[in-house]
Amino acid sequence: MSFFQSFFGTASSKYQNVRAGEFMQIAESTPDAVLIDVRTPAEFSGGKLPGAKNIDIFSKDFLSQIDKLDKDKTYLLYCRSGNRSGQACNIMAGRGFTKLYNMAGGVVSM
Repeated sequence: MSFFQSFFGTASSKYQNVRAGEFMQIAESTPDAVLIDVRTPAEFSGGKLPGAKNIDIFSKDFLSQIDKLDKDKTYLLYCRSGNRSGQACNIMAGRGFTKLYNMAGGVVSM
């Protein structure tokens, strides 16, 4: 990546934003896919996608929980609107994860 790509933001994202339908298709068709809900425990207890694991992006141990994950697996992250899960994807990409998908629009788009 050149300086200009980095500086002007023209470099490609380190994760993919996908709409809810495609997100669910990836989850169903990828055997090693891990669903991660980055909302708060209160939000998570109010309703979640089947099989999702809660790792609250605002938790003080968020990074230590992420660091315990297998970097070779596929991760599908979501939140209410797609903003926090996008931030979490960026953090994970910076820690060496390469198969990352963010639910664009979050669960409110379903």
